[in-house]
Amino acid sequence: MERWFEFMGHHPFLFGTLFVLIVLFFMLENKRGGKKINPNAVGLMVNNQNAQLIDIRPRKDFEKGYIKGSRNIPFTELKDHVEALRSADHPIIIVCQMGMTAGTAVAMIGNDNVYRLDGGIANWQAAGLPLVVEKTVPGKTK
Repeated sequence: MERWFEFMGHHPFLFGTLFVLIVLFFMLENKRGGKKINPNAVGLMVNNQNAQLIDIRPRKDFEKGYIKGSRNIPFTELKDHVEALRSADHPIIIVCQMGMTAGTAVAMIGNDNVYRLDGGIANWQAAGLPLVVEKTVPGKTK
């Protein structure tokens, strides 16, 4: 630890630059990614503000488990739905696997009333919240 402080003392310009870059990275990441919503607050927003959940994961991932009430629009098809989502008069919560792709989707939609689920489905499950899994009957196809 002493060597760390010694190095910092001898190279203040490097550490100042590093600090500025780290701050800028987090500021840009938050702005680029749109507004985040905590998994525990999703239910309140859905119930109180009639928020719509849009899951942008591929259909096969969506079918493995999704948040109740969410609608699947895979990211590859999102550009076909941007205008309808942009004109929505209720909040929209974009859901992806880890929360990263949702930030891009929020930027594509470009509406102040669009949020991304912080941490995506992975964070939802880590919070102990349930997913809906479609039950398939053997021998029956969709």
